[in-house]
Amino acid sequence: MKPKKIPGIPLQKEGGFHDTESQKYYNDAVLAAEKFSILKERFFSVNQWQQFSGENTSDFKLFDSNGKPLDRSPEIGDFIRINIPGPGEAEAKGYDWVEIVNIFHQVADEFESFLVTCSPSKIPGNDQNDHVAHFYSDKATSTFLISRNGKELTAAIYGRNESPNYNAAFVDKLRNMMIGLGGMVGISKIQWKALSDGLLDFE
Repeated sequence: MKPKKIPGIPLQKEGGFHDTESQKYYNDAVLAAEKFSILKERFFSVNQWQQFSGENTSDFKLFDSNGKPLDRSPEIGDFIRINIPGPGEAEAKGYDWVEIVNIFHQVADEFESFLVTCSPSKIPGNDQNDHVAHFYSDKATSTFLISRNGKELTAAIYGRNESPNYNAAFVDKLRNMMIGLGGMVGISKIQWKALSDGLLDFE
């Protein structure tokens, strides 16, 4: 199985990858467009993502480059703090951090998509520690995408170039190696699927 090639998503070069997708179909294009408006609002409300994923899933919070919490739509250069169920980075007090490195919008006829690409990062506002606070190295990316293609809506997360982060303290190197080599790959996939399904759950 090969990773999908999608405009705006980094190419897979090394390490692991995943394509996690959810779709919803409507018989009416107008209804699909209305639901997509709701989906856009949910997609850009990062702080509420856990509410859509359900209990016992990862919690996401948006921060600026100084490490201050934000309550707005994400922008390039912002950071997302992820609290994954289970042990987190000891240096980062149990959290994993990513930086938003790209936001991409496409629109043509009855097609529209938004994507946000993130890469593992250090803790924003902490100049005393330049270690990447994430179980993957800074070469990895996670791209969050929503799209409408006529009557079909899609929510997806695409992971690329996922390798363990060894730029960390010893205890974190052990944790990162276990996760990066597959110890939590299945759990991670379940987490992302819960998010993509949840974003499309309008019931």
